[in-house]
Amino acid sequence: MARGSQFGDVQVFTGTAHPALAQKITAYLGIRLGDATVGRFPDGEIEVKINEDVRGNDVFVVQPTCPPVNDNLMEALVLIDCLRRSSAGRITAVFPYFGYARKDRKDEGRVPISAKLVANLVVSAGVDRVLALDLHAAQIQGFFDIPVDHLFASPVMVRHLKGLNLKDPVIVAPDVGGIKMARAYAKVLGAGLAIVDKRRISPEAAEAMHVIGEVEGKTVVLVDDMISTAGTITEAAKTVASHGAKEVYVCATHAVLCGPAIQRLSAAPVRSVVVTDTIPPASSSGVRALEVLTISELLGEAIRRIHVSESVSSLFLF
Repeated sequence: MARGSQFGDVQVFTGTAHPALAQKITAYLGIRLGDATVGRFPDGEIEVKINEDVRGNDVFVVQPTCPPVNDNLMEALVLIDCLRRSSAGRITAVFPYFGYARKDRKDEGRVPISAKLVANLVVSAGVDRVLALDLHAAQIQGFFDIPVDHLFASPVMVRHLKGLNLKDPVIVAPDVGGIKMARAYAKVLGAGLAIVDKRRISPEAAEAMHVIGEVEGKTVVLVDDMISTAGTITEAAKTVASHGAKEVYVCATHAVLCGPAIQRLSAAPVRSVVVTDTIPPASSSGVRALEVLTISELLGEAIRRIHVSESVSSLFLF
């Protein structure tokens, strides 16, 4: 598949954030990973050198901006600038996980809209389009003044859940903000739908109140786009368990898992925690009953379709 578009050869480069995922993507595409040196100068500044010709080619930069977010974001920006100055034909930034996405609006006075700032930085660096997965807020697509393909991990998650043959499943949103995602999962799986009504105490802590919907005697699947400190998802798990749920599964695309997340998840009344490899799985290795699904084929297929100018929309399950 290396040729076939107006942009010549397709090449995939990556920084140090998640080279294993980039390797899986290139294996799916049947190409080798692009040769680039990404390191640090003695003072900590990022050093990048592209070690092969990219002139006129269709280039993809795979770099989740996961923790350490600032380092990984800056690596992506410097890589993009380096490729632009090396005369790449087209540059697509592939963000399996897009950091700073939680500040997508001014929810109080005198705060930034960090997601818009990062979008501006990415565009200014020289990308022609963006490929992202499960953005924390869908409207972030509009922050970029270039084409954005927004994929969901749901095809990978749904395939896994169908293979479990769950009895009497109910898809549960851990808070009101997750209703749309939960409804979409419920529709595809032919499952029931419920919502945990939650009130946030502070940015680090959440208190779950009660359940809207029927979960007693059911197999509950809690779905969310990310698990950060795990306060919301574990409180939701405790709430549905106290309302008589038979079993509880947790599914989330991005396993950020910072602060007390691993301890909270390991102590929560859940049978399984299912995440994807948008973020290196080493950060989640201490979680009990963890299952990591790869999204490399989904991203690889999207890259292939973008390269040969085929429709990507059929990859959007919801």
